[in-house]
Formats: sequence, C-alpha cells, structure tokens
Amino acid sequence: MQGGRITISGVIFPALALGLAGAFRATDGWLDNLHPAIAFAPPLISAILVVGAVFAALQHAEIVGARVGEPLGTLVLTISVTIIEVAIMVSMISHGSESPTEAREAVFSAIMIVCNGLVGLCLLLGGFRHGEQELHPMGASAYLAVLIALSILTLVLPNYTTTTPGPTLSRAQLTFVSVLSILLYSAFLFIQTVRHRSYFMDAHAAAVGYGEAKPTVGETLFSFVGLGASLFGVSLLAERVIPALEEALTWSGVEKVNPVTGAAVAALVLLPESLNSVRAAARNALQTSLNGALGSVVATIGLTVPAVALMSLSIDRDIVFGLDQRDSAMLMLTLMLSVVSFGAGRTNVLTGLVHLVVFATYVFFLFIP
Repeated sequence: MQGGRITISGVIFPALALGLAGAFRATDGWLDNLHPAIAFAPPLISAILVVGAVFAALQHAEIVGARVGEPLGTLVLTISVTIIEVAIMVSMISHGSESPTEAREAVFSAIMIVCNGLVGLCLLLGGFRHGEQELHPMGASAYLAVLIALSILTLVLPNYTTTTPGPTLSRAQLTFVSVLSILLYSAFLFIQTVRHRSYFMDAHAAAVGYGEAKPTVGETLFSFVGLGASLFGVSLLAERVIPALEEALTWSGVEKVNPVTGAAVAALVLLPESLNSVRAAARNALQTSLNGALGSVVATIGLTVPAVALMSLSIDRDIVFGLDQRDSAMLMLTLMLSVVSFGAGRTNVLTGLVHLVVFATYVFFLFIP
C-alpha cells in the first residue's frame, strides 16, 4: 500500500469480520453448538478473519497517519496496535484460568519475540547480504534506555514489593507505575518525532514514510471508517478465537497454556510491523528496521501495561506482572545482549545469530518448561 491506495483485503476482511461477529450474536449461540466433527470451523474461520482484520487495521492506520503527518501519524499506528492487543488481552483475562498472568505473558513475549527473534532475523539477513550494517548509536540507546526502565519496572519490580503478597502490585503501586509508563513513553515519542529526529534517520536510506503521495480527503475518511471497523471486528471475534486457542492447547497437552497464548497474541499483533522491519534490513536500512522493531515493543509496554492496569482496577481483579526466576533471567540476558549488540553502532551476522539462539531457547522453554 503506497500513496494512500486501499487494498481489497483492507475492505473485505473488516466487512467479513463484522459479518461473522453479527452472525454469532444473531444465532443466539447456535454456531457454538455444532456437531463435534465441524465444531472447529467457526473458531478457525474467526482466527483467519482476525489475522486479516489486524493487517487491514494497520493498512488503514498508515493511510490516516500519512494524512495527519508526524508526530500524529506515529500515534495513529501505535494506538491502533495497542487497541488490538488490549482487546485480545481482555478476552484472555475474561476466559483465562485462575492464575491472572495473561498480561504478563503477552508483554514478556513481545519483548522476547522482538528483541531476540525479529532483531536476530534482521541482523542475520542484513549481515549475510551486506556484511556489516550501521545504525545510529544514540537512537538505539534511546530505545534501550526506555525499554530497560519499563521492562524492569513492570516485570521484575513486582517480585520485590511487600504491600501485596506474590508478584503483584497494589492499586496505588499499579497506578504509579502506569503513570510513569505513559510519561516515559510520551517523552520518548517527543524525542523521536520532534526534538532529536536525526537520531532515528537511516544512514543508507531515507526513513520509510507512509508513501510518497499524500492520501486524499476521501481516502482518509474511508480509511478512518475502515480502521474503526477493523478494530471493532478484531475485538468481537477475539472472544471466539482466544477460548478456542486455549482449549486446543490444553487438549494437545501443553503444560502451561498462558505463556503460549501470550506468545501467539504478541506474534499476531507484531507481525505486520515485523515484515516491514525485515524488508528494511534486507535493503541495508538497519536504522529503519530497528525503528519499527524496537518502537513496537516500547509502545507495547508503554501503552498496553497502563491500559491493562486500568482494566484491572475497574474490574477489581489482581493482575500478576512479576516474572518467575527463569523468565527474569531470560529478560536480563536479552537486555544485556541488546546493549552489547547496538553499543558499537555496527552489527554483523554473528550478532544476529546470538539473538536467534536466545530466541530459540525462549521458544523451547515455552513448550518444555
């Protein structure tokens, strides 16, 4: 999608998602009581439409963002991704088990998938094609500083507070950490889009924008409606997809369902931006690649955690944020490795391979904890 063009999939998937969600409600549960031989069909179709609607939402968000310009354009895309993730997370929490770890698993999975899997793939691909790649150390430092602070405050600190039992935060603590997260992410966004934009400009390629041609008013209005329809469709169908996914994982013998479900949600939400990052790395635009990759995970923590915290306070349900010892060690390893990888301002194949090794370890322990 360039120049504000609206793809066919950007129209079809939101319409089908809303249509299927309406069918579920109109049949008064009839579709939920099909013969066991075909009972898998509604959740499977819902999952396909959810994936398509997620891609459609990001297409429409890019068009709206291109029209309003920076820094609002970045906010449109970021808020859209956050709404999708929170909507799916609400379904996870409402259907989840008595252990309220869904939000923690989704945020931790986002960090591991981006900082190890996606970054590793980008560095490995770029290293194979271009030998060494350059990035702006100050830009990478800004990302990592915010990422380290937010991840430790939200995923590690709850293990050491004493006001509430277990790896949880009290209402006052949760409110305090949420406010800090929003303030820190807002400050980062100001640095990235206004005060120090040069830190995030690519050395070998022009920073990727929203397309050369500015969308027309008609295209922008259509995409605004399409964005709302896509987000609404994802929110409604997530109520069908998440329970089916958790039941399928339980049936297949997965010991811990929540971590795998959280990883699936994070992968789904991050997939469109991940594809853009891989393409940028392949054409030797590493800084552009990292802007998309690290920017998505910083936004995930900075905005999703406060949103989930607000939901937790409104329904008066404790949310477990603190990681266990194994995942805390994986988080520390990831953060230290990221600092080492980007500190020199140059990367190569070995750097990417090390990140992928850590990612493979994370995936292995998902299924064999």
